[in-house]
Amino acid sequence: MKTQTQLEAARAGKITAELKAAAAAERMDAEEMRLRVAAGRIVICKNTIHDIAPLAIGEGCRVKTNANIGTSEDVNSLEEELEKARIAVKYGADAIMDLSTGGDLALTRKKIMETAKVTIGTVPIYQAIVDNVRARKRSFAEMTADEMFEAIERQVKSGVDFITVHCGVNRHLLDGLRDNGRLMGIVSRGGSITARWMAHHDAENPLFEQFDRLLEIAHAYDCTLSLGDGLRPGALADATDRAQIEELITLGALTDRARAKGVQVMIEGPGHVPLNQVVTNMQLQKSLCKGAPFYVLGPLVTDVAPGYDHITSAIGGALAAMSGADFLCYVTPAEHLSLPTVDDVKEGVIAARIAAHAADIAKGWPGAAEWDREMSCARRKLDWEAQERLALDPEKVRKYRDKRGPKADTETCSMCGDLCAVKNFNDAEEKLKKSHKGDAA
Repeated sequence: MKTQTQLEAARAGKITAELKAAAAAERMDAEEMRLRVAAGRIVICKNTIHDIAPLAIGEGCRVKTNANIGTSEDVNSLEEELEKARIAVKYGADAIMDLSTGGDLALTRKKIMETAKVTIGTVPIYQAIVDNVRARKRSFAEMTADEMFEAIERQVKSGVDFITVHCGVNRHLLDGLRDNGRLMGIVSRGGSITARWMAHHDAENPLFEQFDRLLEIAHAYDCTLSLGDGLRPGALADATDRAQIEELITLGALTDRARAKGVQVMIEGPGHVPLNQVVTNMQLQKSLCKGAPFYVLGPLVTDVAPGYDHITSAIGGALAAMSGADFLCYVTPAEHLSLPTVDDVKEGVIAARIAAHAADIAKGWPGAAEWDREMSCARRKLDWEAQERLALDPEKVRKYRDKRGPKADTETCSMCGDLCAVKNFNDAEEKLKKSHKGDAA
């Protein structure tokens, strides 16, 4: 039986069980979501064989967050990656991307999918390299186009919900990049691999040239294509340059082709972008890609904060999400420096969730501001248990309270003690109420 994708069902006027569940989670009318899915402005990420709750990403939905994990050649511990997956889910990541490049990739992906019952994404070109190149002791530039597509098909058949594919890195754009004067060149791992393959073979990018073949694979399992930004800027100096925008135009054209075939698509975006260009980047993507959901890495708004790039990313992510980005890929403190640890993953997830939630409040997503109001009410009452429960990271709240908390018989924190503004105002208000009652009597 031929698969009917969520996009095709929505166009046919059907509200699928997945769409109905996603709409309820987003507090959106199901018919309204159907219309937006039909237009390609929302994607419902769920491989037909993956037993998870469907994840809606796009216009009018809560801003989603993703955590990247995965082994490398230098650090290859399956148990550590599984702990990262558990921590990412515990602290609220909506999706996990397995970017493993070391060890048994199929086993790693399988175990991550068993451990983390959330939306899962991958970059299949890494599978092609590990399975077909390292095992055969040859340069990755020597792999064939068929080997690339075989790796894609294996991963899609394993149940992953979205795949990053660098289809926009084509001969025309690479030729132009040589004279572009870019400071950092290509910083996307998948983009640079693709460029090196093209240079070695003096050939077009197979994922661009055989895009319809890719669409057939994705369609069979309703796997969402995340069209990768192979030419994203890796430095503020390269932001919003000709190469980045030309690739975005190409991705917009590929989005049209994918939608025509019933395949769901989202677009990946920058990268390193100064604050004054973030809004423009969001507007350009939404215009050139006809409202397709936008999945951004950060963006990082300064280049000089290694060790703190989860913060630079959250600053850019909040503005990006408020201005149109739908899906934030976290950045950890280890970005640009090393493979992240479990603690780095936690810090990255929390930072991305802060950015996403701040944007949800600004955009009026139902329930976002109410959460903050509950926290404010708990603070006004000096209700420490409620504050802990409502916090993004309850354990950190408890840690600070235990480490430098108040004396057992006080209700304030150690910052102000008896000088606590909230306590003093509450006491003053109570006395004023009693005074007014006495005057009335």
